[in-house]
Amino acid sequence: MAEKLLEVSGLHASVEDKEILSGLDLNVSAGETHVIMGPNGAGKSTLGNVILGNPEYIINAGKILFEGADITREKTDARARRGIFMSFQSPEEVPGVTLEDFLRVSKTAVTGKPLKVFAFKKQLKKTMAALNMDESYAQRYLNVGFSGGEKKKAEILQMLTLQPKLAILDETDSGLDVDAVRIVSEGIRQYKNESNALLIITHNAKILEGLKVDYVHILTDGKIVHTGGPELIDEISRDGFHRWEESAAQ
Repeated sequence: MAEKLLEVSGLHASVEDKEILSGLDLNVSAGETHVIMGPNGAGKSTLGNVILGNPEYIINAGKILFEGADITREKTDARARRGIFMSFQSPEEVPGVTLEDFLRVSKTAVTGKPLKVFAFKKQLKKTMAALNMDESYAQRYLNVGFSGGEKKKAEILQMLTLQPKLAILDETDSGLDVDAVRIVSEGIRQYKNESNALLIITHNAKILEGLKVDYVHILTDGKIVHTGGPELIDEISRDGFHRWEESAAQ
C-alpha cells in the first residue's frame, strides 16, 4: 500500500477575513498525480498556498498532515524542508540573486547538507538543457527580464533541482505557447516517480497530456464536490463546470 503523504481534513481557510476554503478534504499518497480543476474563484490557488503555509492565508479550522505529522501551524520554511514545493502562477522577480545561487542555497537549505559545487553545476547545466533553457540564464537574476515561459521553466527547474516529495503546480501552464507547454510537461514527467506526488492546479488539459493522472477533483465554493478519474478532464473540457456548480448550490 502506498505511503500517504498529504492528509487535509475539514479545512476552513480565509484571506482578508473572507472564507475561501469551507471544509475541504483531500488525501494524496506517494506515486499519485492529482489534478484540481474548478471555476475561477473556487479556491484552487488558496488550497496550494495553505498547504505551503503562506502566512497571508489563515486556517480557521481543520488539519493538514504530511507523512503523518501535523503541519497545520508550521511555517513555510519548515514545510519546504519536509519536502513540499509549490510552483507559483506568477513567479516573483528577485533582483540581485542569480538563478544558480538561488537554486544552490535552496538545495542546501532543504537538504541540510553541503553541496559539491562541480557536481551541482554539471547537473544544473544538464537539467537546463532538457528544459531548452540557455545556460546563460543561470547567471541572470531570478526571473528578472524573463518571459512568462522562461519564468515557468525556471519554476520547473527548481522542482527538478530540489526533488520534493510533494510538488504543487499552480497554473504552471498559464500564458505558455504550445512549445513551452510541451517542454514544461516533459519536465514534469522527468520529476514524477513512485516515491513522490504531484498536485496540479490547472484549467488547461494540454499540460496533462502524456501524464498518468490518478485522480481529478472538482473544487467549487471552497470544497471538493466531486472526484473521478482522468476521464473527467475531457468532460470538463467539453462541458465546463456547470453540473457541479449547480449541484453544490442545491
